[in-house]
Amino acid sequence: MPLPDRYELILGAPHVDEYRALRADAGLSPKSHAQSAAAIAGTWFFCHVRDRATSTLVAMGRVIGDGGWYFHIADIATHPDHQGAGLGRTVLDTLTAHIHATAPPDAYITLIADPPGRRLYEKAGFIDTDPSRGMRLATP
Repeated sequence: MPLPDRYELILGAPHVDEYRALRADAGLSPKSHAQSAAAIAGTWFFCHVRDRATSTLVAMGRVIGDGGWYFHIADIATHPDHQGAGLGRTVLDTLTAHIHATAPPDAYITLIADPPGRRLYEKAGFIDTDPSRGMRLATP
């Protein structure tokens, strides 16, 4: 699905305050300014979408990884007022296209699929990692 003319795709990260606001608006967990600044600085590749009329950040996503074989897609978010326009798919396709264009052919591309995003990721070709299972370290 092509990006509607109303929107502009930008290769690069948004400002840290915009990043934090979109995470909150899209229902992702809140992060401090310091956490967000570090996340942006440590990103391998970032893209975002802005509403042309207002220059407002409306969608984003990023890739973290080692640049060699492991690439993890994170922070895919679309503002609720702009969902359904194909922005999430545009962001996801841009991220994966960049990985395929710059990484070795056997790159390992992963993401954690929260329930609202599963359908998007499955349509883009992502599959479950069975029998493996994502895990995280419990906080003390």
